[in-house]
Amino acid sequence: MENQNISFEQALELLEQKKYAGLRSLLSDAEPADIAEFFEMIDRNQYAVVFRILPKEPAAEVFVELDSDLQQILIDSFSDTELSEVLQELYMDDTVDLIEEMPANVVKRILANYKGEERKTLNELLKYPDDSAGSIMTTEFVRFKQNMTVEDAFQYIRQVAIDKETIYTCYVTDVNSHLIGSVTVLTLLLSAKDALIGDIMEDNAICVTTQDDKEFVASQISKYDALALPVVDAEHRLVGIVTVDDAMDVLQDEAEEDFAKMNAMLPTEKPYLKTAPFELWKSRIPWLLLLMVSATFTGMIISSFEEALATQVLLTAFIPMLMDTGGNSGGQASVTIIRALSLGEVEFADVLRIIWKEARVALMCGCTLGLLCFGKLFVIDKWLMGKDITPIVALVVCLTLCVTVLCAKIIGCTLPLLAKRVGFDPAVMASPFITTIVDAVSLIVYFQLAKYFLHL
Repeated sequence: MENQNISFEQALELLEQKKYAGLRSLLSDAEPADIAEFFEMIDRNQYAVVFRILPKEPAAEVFVELDSDLQQILIDSFSDTELSEVLQELYMDDTVDLIEEMPANVVKRILANYKGEERKTLNELLKYPDDSAGSIMTTEFVRFKQNMTVEDAFQYIRQVAIDKETIYTCYVTDVNSHLIGSVTVLTLLLSAKDALIGDIMEDNAICVTTQDDKEFVASQISKYDALALPVVDAEHRLVGIVTVDDAMDVLQDEAEEDFAKMNAMLPTEKPYLKTAPFELWKSRIPWLLLLMVSATFTGMIISSFEEALATQVLLTAFIPMLMDTGGNSGGQASVTIIRALSLGEVEFADVLRIIWKEARVALMCGCTLGLLCFGKLFVIDKWLMGKDITPIVALVVCLTLCVTVLCAKIIGCTLPLLAKRVGFDPAVMASPFITTIVDAVSLIVYFQLAKYFLHL
């Protein structure tokens, strides 16, 4: 589709005029993801009509691209024969994803279409934990034996390719299905017809296990620029592969989940416009309640220094600036470390090096902010706004700023590492949570320095 907007407009016009032959011809040239986007533009009662005019194989690819709500609407409109035809075109990992998204009555209809070995494979895939490599792998891949020739391999690929998710990288196993190597189609093309697979394969293929975290698997695919990674069981038997498209989905889901947690929300799976207000409330209120309760500590700290503040009311004016600066400094450090953890750049063993680096950064940032703040207090607050700023008050504010930035950055860089160490998601320790802690620290530092220098 050279121009998606024009093509979508044409498609909508053809659908409205019920020119289904023209619509079929137009959509046949489109990518499945683009057709799935077109479904978002049409009325619910037109889903089945548009889906039924698509050719059989592209229709299955489009079905995979649709969101779960739309998939359920289509399944409800399908006859048993239509549902069976769609499911026959799906790869096993896509079927597992579909089952996990559907309600029980729909799952029952889906499972009724699988018998024998297919049903057994499907049940095995459904047993894997949701966050494991086993849950996202597909069992549809090409495997060779060592004693096969290149000519035998091509003949085998021609026989089974239509049912496999990828054929570019093929895997070599022994008689007991143990993974012993891999070979690409490019290598096959460049090899003699009578060459043995065992002689041209790559030994020690990089692999993951069924129990490995799926985010780790996605990172490995990214690290090695692989199109797929083989998945082995505890006995190193090849049981499936994870393809790059599934890895991309994992990384996207993890990024969305981390983004939600970093902004004090529980992750939601539905698009924003399709999420009910009640669902949004449920995802936000737990964190808001937690942060509200934790914020009472800052109120308690301020209350404990009421008498001191009564003698130096001017100190109150600088509390928001100190708390905001501390929260922002801690947020910068935490987000940096969370990103480094997700990319595998740092681990808990690096904690001392990280603290030393962030401490140096904090000292430079704190001194810069302190000096600028000192000038701002006299130029703006004293001369322009007429506030009674004394050098001692300015010293207290600026020292607090320096110490707060130092504490905030150390807290911000260590909490995500500690969370990762004890098995929590580091994203939980992002800005809102750290800001609450840093607010309390900045107030304690502020009032202690004020008591010392101002003799409150």
